[in-house]
This record gives sequence, structure tokens and C-alpha cells, in this order.
Amino acid sequence: MTYPEALTPGVREVGQSGDMWGNIYPRAGAISQTHDYKAAAVIAQRVADLVTRTGQPHIYTPLTASSRAGYWPPSPVIEGDSSNHQWQMLTPKKSPACSVFPDGSATDTHTDKLSEDGAYTWTLWRPYKCCPRRGQTFLGSTG
Repeated sequence: MTYPEALTPGVREVGQSGDMWGNIYPRAGAISQTHDYKAAAVIAQRVADLVTRTGQPHIYTPLTASSRAGYWPPSPVIEGDSSNHQWQMLTPKKSPACSVFPDGSATDTHTDKLSEDGAYTWTLWRPYKCCPRRGQTFLGSTG
């Protein structure tokens, strides 16, 4: 299976002008990023790209949901789009805020986020939309 975005430079890349972190495609294999934090972030973005889509030529369990009355799950993750996902760093340093990759400026060295052992974890936060509840009144609390 061929993906046109895999063959088009500048498409489906994590980074910003003057600070390219890596490509989403190929989604399997090595990454040619020498900065530990940036390499881990690109791998996390690749995984999110894969599992938020169905019918991909990989062995995986998709984390997708079907729309139904009153429920519209988020669209697949697109790098740099904070409207459909955000990352929160858990290790090596827990972040109180969420962001998309690349986080920081093109000149940011991310030294405050580097791991001594190369282990990084993030939580992927996704937005969900539901019908607003109406006609309900909070009656009180006993606790």
C-alpha cells in the first residue's frame, strides 16, 4: 500500500520551519533524529497516527469509536493540530500543561525535558463532543 503523503516532502512531518523533528512515514522502523526527546516525540506521534485510524496495514488494535446519536468521536490525529489532540508529558518530568509537537520554539534545546535513560511517556488527550444536557436541575448534595 502506497501513501502519497509518504512520498511528498513537507507533508506529514513533525517540526516547524528551521527545526524538523521527523516524518510520520514510514510509521515503522528507525528514525534519523539525534535529539532523544524529539525522536521519542516523533515515535509517539507515529503511534497515535496509526491507532487513531482503521484499516491500516499493520497488526494493531485501533483506538477508534463509531459515531452514534449524540456522540461524535474525534477525527484521526494530525500532527500539529491542537484541535484534535494534545500531549501531556508524564516522564521524565510531569508537565501540568498539554501541547502538540513540536512544543517550544525552533531554538529550544528541551534540556529540561531530557531523560537520563531515554525513557519518555506522554498521555494523548483527545476531544469528544456530546449533545449538551438540558432540562436537568441539580437538587443538592449530601457530602
